[in-house]
Amino acid sequence: MNLSVRLCGLTLDNPIIPASGCFNYGKEFAAYYDINILGSFSFKGTTWHRRDGNFTPRVAEAPAGMLNAVGLQNPGVQHVVAHELPEMQAYFHKPVIANVSGFSVEEYVNTCRLLDAQEQVGILEVNISCPNVHGGGMAFGTSPENAAAVTKAVKAVTAKPVFMKLSPNVTDIVTIAKACEDAGADGLSLINTLQGMRIDLKTRKPILANTVGGLSGPAVFPVALRMVWQVYQAVHIPIMGMGGVSSARDVIEMMLAGATAVQVGAANLVNPFACKDIIENLPEEMEKYKISSLEEIIGGAHT
Repeated sequence: MNLSVRLCGLTLDNPIIPASGCFNYGKEFAAYYDINILGSFSFKGTTWHRRDGNFTPRVAEAPAGMLNAVGLQNPGVQHVVAHELPEMQAYFHKPVIANVSGFSVEEYVNTCRLLDAQEQVGILEVNISCPNVHGGGMAFGTSPENAAAVTKAVKAVTAKPVFMKLSPNVTDIVTIAKACEDAGADGLSLINTLQGMRIDLKTRKPILANTVGGLSGPAVFPVALRMVWQVYQAVHIPIMGMGGVSSARDVIEMMLAGATAVQVGAANLVNPFACKDIIENLPEEMEKYKISSLEEIIGGAHT
């Protein structure tokens, strides 16, 4: 069984990548298992300035998933470069994916330029799809013109592969994906969370202090699969598929739809061994469906 895949010049031992926001910098999970079994991981979304995030409560349960409105809490890129990345060398020995957010094109450019220079960073994942902040994130990802502007600006100052992380909260994700490709993106990550909310019946007020949050978990998997399918048909650059993935079967399904690698998000918050379990279960599922190489099934449902 060959679980390895090639992603923009990087060879991953397997396509399993914990998603940004659900794995922090990997340290907590490394206490449970050797996270070097992962293909890679996308570390906590990073901005130019430190952010304390939104007011609490910022997490709420939902059927078959969860809502979050964390608001990009992070220590800022200078702290990440000075502390998190050097510490990471002790417990993770593969290239990592740096997830970047911003509130202006200039912030995206400055943060990406700094992270591009770091040896441990193999891929830049530019988040233009966060639904939980005001004036940034998704504001760039709902317009093809804005998405292309960020892509072009970031590509002008970086040498490493740039993946644009797209929002599902749009009418036509394909148009935005093609705009990013035309502007020079090396790959695409999709999908980010869907906007949702819950109301407390006792107080008759929204549960989240932010009112709305991002829905993740198994509930969004069919939506994510559909969007990966559509984008794969329209572009010629690799896709990291994500959204509700929680099993080896989900991984195979996502790859058949067109994903080269598969990110696992909310499942890590339910079960810290989620990614380990998926990797260990993949060979059995591959044997069941007569798959000898995962790379050979990418986009296989389109033929």
